[in-house]
Amino acid sequence: MAKIGVFVGTVYGGAEEVAHDVVDQLIDKGHAAQLYLEPLLEDFLEYQHDVALVITSTTGQGEIPENLLPLFVALKDRFPLMPALQYAVIAMGDSSYGEERYCGAGRQFDELLAELQGQSLAVRLDVDACIHFDPMEVAQPWLEALVVALS
Repeated sequence: MAKIGVFVGTVYGGAEEVAHDVVDQLIDKGHAAQLYLEPLLEDFLEYQHDVALVITSTTGQGEIPENLLPLFVALKDRFPLMPALQYAVIAMGDSSYGEERYCGAGRQFDELLAELQGQSLAVRLDVDACIHFDPMEVAQPWLEALVVALS
């Protein structure tokens, strides 16, 4: 059983909806999962020896949503090395904004967690709103593979 912190960046609620589904499924599989909609650095550091799952939409020009930005900035400023941290990222975006901006928030978090020496459990999942109107259709097989990796 893994202890998983699910850190959400959302603008219009899509990432939050995915996060609720993911948390429910993780709990159903016997894991301890906690959802953070206004995450602080202290919340994140609780999982430095466990698993952090970042689920974020992208806003504006490839930016991190306002509710997740303080955590990102605090991690970048304090730069706590976390070699025991296992992490995964679901990035949501719209490819019509161009490659540089597409899923930019998730890409930034993925890169930062790698710089902090975290160990990625899965390749970042990029969900394109132009193609997938229901992000869980794409997230479901990815989540099932993640659950196997957690075992």
